[in-house]
Amino acid sequence: MPGNGLGRRGLLKTGAAVGAATAVSVGTPAEAHTSADRNGRLALVNGRVHTMDRRNTVAEAVLIEDGVFVDVGRRVDTGGARVVDLRGRMVVPGLVEPHIHSVSLANRPGYHTILENTTSIREVQDALRARRRAGVPGGQWVTSMGGFHVNQWAEHRMPTLAELDAAVPDRPVLLYTRFTGPCATNTLGKAHFDAVDAGPKPHPAYVPVDTAADGAIAEGGFAGGASNSALYLLRTLQTYADKLRGAQDMMAYSVSVGLTSHLDQVLFPTPGPLSPTQVLSNLDHYRMYDALLDLHRQGKLVIRLQTNFLHNQADPNLPELKARLRNSFQFFGDDMMMTGSIGEWAAPLSAGAAWVEAQRLVAQAGWRNENSVQNLAGLTQVVEEWERVDAQYDITELRWMVHHVPQVTTDLLTRLRNMGCAVQMAGYRWVASGPDDTNVGPQFRTIVDHGIQVGLHGDGVHIAPLNPWPHIYYAVTGRNSFGAQVNAGQQLTRQEALRLFTIGNSWFLRMEDRIGSIEKGKLADAVVLDRDYFRVRDEDIRKIRADLTIVDGRVVHEGGRK
Repeated sequence: MPGNGLGRRGLLKTGAAVGAATAVSVGTPAEAHTSADRNGRLALVNGRVHTMDRRNTVAEAVLIEDGVFVDVGRRVDTGGARVVDLRGRMVVPGLVEPHIHSVSLANRPGYHTILENTTSIREVQDALRARRRAGVPGGQWVTSMGGFHVNQWAEHRMPTLAELDAAVPDRPVLLYTRFTGPCATNTLGKAHFDAVDAGPKPHPAYVPVDTAADGAIAEGGFAGGASNSALYLLRTLQTYADKLRGAQDMMAYSVSVGLTSHLDQVLFPTPGPLSPTQVLSNLDHYRMYDALLDLHRQGKLVIRLQTNFLHNQADPNLPELKARLRNSFQFFGDDMMMTGSIGEWAAPLSAGAAWVEAQRLVAQAGWRNENSVQNLAGLTQVVEEWERVDAQYDITELRWMVHHVPQVTTDLLTRLRNMGCAVQMAGYRWVASGPDDTNVGPQFRTIVDHGIQVGLHGDGVHIAPLNPWPHIYYAVTGRNSFGAQVNAGQQLTRQEALRLFTIGNSWFLRMEDRIGSIEKGKLADAVVLDRDYFRVRDEDIRKIRADLTIVDGRVVHEGGRK
């Protein structure tokens, strides 16, 4: 949408000068914002505001004051407000992600490039080229780690060294897929890895990267390997300033796609020094949030972030989990940044007696508990053990939940519901499924129709996009990256999918009374979409972006596409 020539700096100056209604159109890039922006009045008028309230009300105008929605209706009082003329644009609540690994994205080494929305190697080259031109200092790496899959590209393969050179000839490049590779690099990257391989081992666990002539680096494993070594070398170059920049980049991308609230699930906590045996999601779980905490103290946090505690010990004594439950607080913080609870799991599902004891300890402490399950056997194990725990401690008010659930039965869903537990359905499986795959699940329709508390998540950023719109597209079409129908009969309506990613998902953060819908008294998170979600073709759902994003009453994104 074309602007009227008033950038945000001009808008603020005009509003301060005249103290009356001042109009601005959507579309001008926004500056960085401070907590002071929360004060005052902001009005969105002449739009289609899908509130996601209980009646699915569609309003025309919204008034925000001091970070809260104070009026929603056909008209609002714009006196003294900064006014945004929506010109018929669609507005939705800020989207909510109850299962994401965005803190890991914030800690990526190099100058991370978003590739999860690209559809061909040419588009990959364009994205890398644009990242380089945006300002990558000499000697720094251009990277992209996680979020994309070769299936989404027309060529269904990784770019070659020559193709990466054509995009970025003057900076080293590394593309890294999923948890353990494989990787691809360019000429400068290959030269760096070859030089390290030719010298003394930088770490006892180091495996030579052994870059192929075409820039390919073999997939590693959870015990180490070539891709893990390449990742290790880049991590040793990373500074705290890099992490601050990465955290800001992560947040900027999130609000550009309308995602305003995250429940971060961490993954594979690894305290202590870096090692080539670590995978993409390994992080020091005592320090991984430092940059985001600093930005929050400075008033520069532009997403709501709830951070879970993941525990990966198979030791039946569970010393770390016991210390956590004794010495930490769940839901401690404020509406912008707070601790969560136990998740993505309290102990590995395969850990036998340790996993069983972990469930008991979390219930005894009265904490929220979450568990990822990958098949029907795993879901059955969780339900049966949780029933035993519930008989002893009563977990019905603790909001325990299971994630992914690719397979369900109505009996297991009923038993979960009877314990006050909930289900989060994963929309990410479309990314990795092949052209001939069928029934890769999950059973969206079966679960939603059952009546259990339910949410929809993407599980970005290691194996799937952070961007929620591809996941919503999959939920409503059942089509994978190849356009194949892989989830026949299990689709959701567009209204259902959007409700799940807004007011539905807010329940999992225990914030349904504060976020997830546009209603009087709720925190002012809203997104002006660049196209009408309810009217575009199915294929264009994945292309939806934010023209304007408001978090806590502040404009945190305006214009631009990624």
